[in-house]
Amino acid sequence: MVRQRSQSVTLTDVARRAGVSVATASKALNARDEVAPATRRRVLEAAEELSFHPNALAKGLISGRTRTIGLLTDELGERFAFPVLLGIENALGNEQMCVLLCDARGDVIRRRHYIRTLLARQVDGFIILGDSNDIRPSLTRDIPVPVVYVYGESDDPNDLSVLADDAGGARLAVEHLVALGRRRIGHITGPETYRAARDRVTGLHAVLAEAGLPLAGGDPLYGEWSQRWGRHAGRMLLTADPEIDAVFCGNDQIATGVAETLLDLGRRIPDDVAIVGYDNWEVFAADCRPPLTTVDLNLQQLGATAVKQLFAALDGDRAAGVIRQPCRLVVRESTGPVASLGAARAVTRTDAVSRTDAATRTDADTRTDRG
Repeated sequence: MVRQRSQSVTLTDVARRAGVSVATASKALNARDEVAPATRRRVLEAAEELSFHPNALAKGLISGRTRTIGLLTDELGERFAFPVLLGIENALGNEQMCVLLCDARGDVIRRRHYIRTLLARQVDGFIILGDSNDIRPSLTRDIPVPVVYVYGESDDPNDLSVLADDAGGARLAVEHLVALGRRRIGHITGPETYRAARDRVTGLHAVLAEAGLPLAGGDPLYGEWSQRWGRHAGRMLLTADPEIDAVFCGNDQIATGVAETLLDLGRRIPDDVAIVGYDNWEVFAADCRPPLTTVDLNLQQLGATAVKQLFAALDGDRAAGVIRQPCRLVVRESTGPVASLGAARAVTRTDAVSRTDAATRTDADTRTDRG
């Protein structure tokens, strides 16, 4: 039998082929309970024979859902955005939903235009993607459908935000170093104006306090997210505390710079000084000499968690507050031979998901091994 083009086939054609009313055909195709199994089978066979595909817009008008999500970001070119976007797209694709992506580029007028445009497209909900793991103004008052913020915390406590747990990631890094017997641990990081940098310092201090250890060098060294700063700060740290035996760095670029300085000064890594980075940026972490042990933000899982929370909100189960997605520790040679680190790896797991509101819930992966 020659199939007709799906564009020319209507629900009426399917109903006629199956010998049922249009209403019955519609119920059968939408798996409604009031249709007998034999009738449903006959309708489905007719739809298959005619290559009939229901019109998504028409289904949306009937169900009140378009199965489309609006994704609004302020910085699509930001390196951290792409893995989050991939996690969002994968999660939506698994549910046969579509995403409309708009990049406001940090412009207020452009952002308002895109909100109006996405609402005109009748999206079922919004995901607002931040350009840093920091606090941002709420947009919810302008959006009449459910909204979830990811990699950027809304300043409205009634909103739901999904963030990477920077303090928890720092704990993993420093607990790993302490478990390896390191006692003179220093810290070099980015600008103090970044919330992520401050949160990582909080996690660092907590572990050192629990272990009864001082911070080598006296204070964290705040600077830039760059190799150049890592090279410069590495010399500063060694001058302040020549007995240092480990450095926890705020990102992998800084850690790579520190490694270069240590090697230039004749220090062996990890024999004399162990190094842990942050972000698991492959171009730095894997190519560093030696390859970096580092903390992975689990950004794809972050995006998937945001989608899961949005689905819950669409089903009427709205939550508020902050969900902090656990990070993972990826162990490489910068803290010791990987094969001999089995005992230390015990600290790379966590069962805790931090939250600021009892109403928030997540079943996010709590494994902690990334790079």
